[in-house]
Amino acid sequence: MSLLIAPLALGAGVAWLEARHRLRPASPLRLMARDWTITSLAGVLRVDGVLEISNPHSRMEVFVPELRVDPTLLGKADLSGLTVTTRIQADHPDEETRADGYWAAYIVKGRKTTRARVTIEIRGGAALELVDTLWVDVQWINYGPFGRLSRRQGVPVPLRCPDPLPADQAPWQSGEGCSVLPLKTHLLGPLDDPIEVLRRYAAPLLQPGDVLTIGETPLAVIQGRYQHPSEVEPGMVARLACRVFHPTSSLATACGMQTLIDVVGPTRVIAAWIGGLLMKLVSIPGGFYRLAGDQARLIDDITGTTPPYDQTIVLGPERSASFCAEASAALGVDVAIVDVNDLGRVKVLASSSGCDEPLLQRALKPNPAGNANQRTPLVLVRPGRG
Repeated sequence: MSLLIAPLALGAGVAWLEARHRLRPASPLRLMARDWTITSLAGVLRVDGVLEISNPHSRMEVFVPELRVDPTLLGKADLSGLTVTTRIQADHPDEETRADGYWAAYIVKGRKTTRARVTIEIRGGAALELVDTLWVDVQWINYGPFGRLSRRQGVPVPLRCPDPLPADQAPWQSGEGCSVLPLKTHLLGPLDDPIEVLRRYAAPLLQPGDVLTIGETPLAVIQGRYQHPSEVEPGMVARLACRVFHPTSSLATACGMQTLIDVVGPTRVIAAWIGGLLMKLVSIPGGFYRLAGDQARLIDDITGTTPPYDQTIVLGPERSASFCAEASAALGVDVAIVDVNDLGRVKVLASSSGCDEPLLQRALKPNPAGNANQRTPLVLVRPGRG
């Protein structure tokens, strides 16, 4: 009888842990930025967009008593001479729009959608040339059976985009049996279509045999796979497990670890923690990351990527293999998703069929895209030169 107590207790503990994780307070509401446009008038940039709030739950009704937008301007010079004004208008399907712009508390019913229309005007005359991106920081409250949750979500709106490189002006870099060309883009985000980004900045340069790469973090932010730490509620497992990681690891904070737990569950994280420790005792490094899954290596905690995403936690991309296949078919060259750092580590997360991955290892080892604020998430690799 005593032999049964231990496995039963373990099973009960695992069930309790998983149930506690899955039954945490959570709101079903989802917010998406749609249909953003930029109009340039005399000394004024006007940005208009829609914030769509949907409730996929079949029965739960959720209040949105507060919603505000805090715009932040990004550029490469002092922007203090610019002034910004913001106006939000509720655009509910079953209520009149208030002329005064006041956001009245609204109930989003099950399987229903509502919208907020946002207008942001930037004034500053010639100083407008200094700004290239508007970061729309949405802060809103969800109120319902789960309690009162403060939520925060930022969306970059590119105000200026760099011109694609002409083929005769491309500054190719010599590599080992190849040439490498980092491609500058605007600040990417959920308003972008990833294949259209590749087409805009790389298509005029492509030749047969080329391999076009995109960083895993830029693709992830296009897919909307990032969140502000204020939306992460670290549990006991996250607070304890994060303490054993090196301070530079993205899993060394409670919020970073909780983000992984939210993806794979607490049981797998605990099992990977124990398994990793046992593997380390027999001189097998990296056991936790192998057992916890790909996302354990791909999560970037705050400061892990380019501003303004440096204030968010970014997961790895999803549907990587299918994206590479679709992009390759659209562009006529091989496409790969890569993770590269300044230490010479190159990991090919996914690639189109037949892609020359050893070529990518050689070409990307010097990290031509950089890990700072270069905004060169695409790298074109051309074999046979260098």
